[in-house]
Amino acid sequence: MPNKPLSHGRKSISAFDKPQELITNSPRLKDVWKADVVTLYPNAFPGVLSESLIGSSLKKQKWTLETINLRDFGIGPHKKVDDTPAGGGPGLVLRADVIEPALEKAIAHPPKGRPLVCMSPRGTRFDQTLAKKWAAGPGIIVLCGRFEGIDERIFELYDIEEISLGDFVMTGGEIAAQAMIDATVRLLPNVLGNPESALDESHSNGLLEYPQYTKPAEWRNQKIPETLLSGHHQNIANWRVDQAKIKTQKLRPDLWEIWNKAKLNK
Repeated sequence: MPNKPLSHGRKSISAFDKPQELITNSPRLKDVWKADVVTLYPNAFPGVLSESLIGSSLKKQKWTLETINLRDFGIGPHKKVDDTPAGGGPGLVLRADVIEPALEKAIAHPPKGRPLVCMSPRGTRFDQTLAKKWAAGPGIIVLCGRFEGIDERIFELYDIEEISLGDFVMTGGEIAAQAMIDATVRLLPNVLGNPESALDESHSNGLLEYPQYTKPAEWRNQKIPETLLSGHHQNIANWRVDQAKIKTQKLRPDLWEIWNKAKLNK
């Protein structure tokens, strides 16, 4: 007989005021990293997250994804989710009274303690450090903005971290959300085929990744650097560090300056 009752399985249980589907494509699993995405376009997911190693790990339930459709909480017979900006101006703004119940549904889902984030061009720029932070936690809840933005009272009511993919504006937060989830999920245990891949890549240690080569040894009169073919592991390691420094200094002088300051402060 098992040591624990059968009710202590991987699926978690929570109460809702409306009937829920008994079987879903993304069941809520205990102790599995979980992303809930609140969006007007749930059919955009999983999108690219269904491909390659990230998609394979999703199918194997090493992490889970669930979408919450904002339109389900729309107002009136036409399920209206937006309205004109107070004070005038172009475009439309997502309504607070539509977003609130959608967020409450996501928050009610286990696991507890997930950060609530919103894709926003005015937010903090996403980076590898933040991806590591999210990967170390139980998951995230992502709110995808649309139109001219979101009623500011949502940010006043909830502790929402605004995150940006970069200093540009997109039509919505769905593509940015997929990019950030991808960057985070690949850091979870047993997602990458070789876990050491995440240790040597760009931004893992503040530098860009060193150049990579593969067969053939010579192509269009260009040869693989002899050091990489020498079999001398220490020389190869030294070459890679030197090349990472050269690449960073040339391509990202901003990162090079930050890396040097951090080195001096150690």
